[in-house]
Amino acid sequence: MKEAASETGLSERLALARTLAVAVGHEIEVFRQDAGIAFRRKGLQDFVTAADQKAEETIKAALGAAFPEDGFVGEETGGASGEESVWVVDPIDGTTNYIRGLRHWCVSIAFVRGGEIEIGCIYDATTGQVYSAARGHGAFREERPIAVSRREDPDEGLAILGCSRRTSFDDYQSVQRRLYHLGVDYRRLGSAALGLVRVASGVADLYYEAHVNAWDVMAGALIAREAGAVVDMPPLSVMLERGGPLAAHAPSLGPHLGFLHDLVQAA
Repeated sequence: MKEAASETGLSERLALARTLAVAVGHEIEVFRQDAGIAFRRKGLQDFVTAADQKAEETIKAALGAAFPEDGFVGEETGGASGEESVWVVDPIDGTTNYIRGLRHWCVSIAFVRGGEIEIGCIYDATTGQVYSAARGHGAFREERPIAVSRREDPDEGLAILGCSRRTSFDDYQSVQRRLYHLGVDYRRLGSAALGLVRVASGVADLYYEAHVNAWDVMAGALIAREAGAVVDMPPLSVMLERGGPLAAHAPSLGPHLGFLHDLVQAA
């Protein structure tokens, strides 16, 4: 990947995030068989494994050693989100898939500074590849640039939807119904980060979920935006504090998807 940024420290942070995402992703693979029989429930259909915890500890320690001035927010260990510079990490986005042996999970690492998502990095377990972006410098799969699709006809469109148990199932079905009547087909992968990566690479045209946490989407939102997607979500400070809705789509389908923008803005 080309030099990502001239701002002090961003290139070094991106390089470390990429290295960590791949290394931790490979380590998580090794623990998969044990994770299928040894996990803890955090809530309804919400699980954590020893691999989640170990992976987050590894990422946190490495980032803290390299950049001790940065804050840290992780799904498993929490942290302070109000700092000027903060890493936002999900060690395994798609833990349920991981436990069951489905390949749709990833490692997500983002860096936020001065109210902007500056770096996003995702290790995709389905391919063993890393996706990354630095603000203003494009999005990449490994070393190759990626871009959103140019489909204009919703009859050819493909959406990926997330379903949060923190929101109304009726509302989720309402979105499905709207997309169905537009002619858009849809899937559910069980990983918001991977859904955003699929939009960024043009595999899907839309990702929507009524509530996501910051660690689920910070990296993916930047990668999608840098690949050319329209990304709608609440202000960054709100997302870091309590999460919220998110929609990301190819601009070419924008004229048909105004209702998603309205849903995000109304939340």
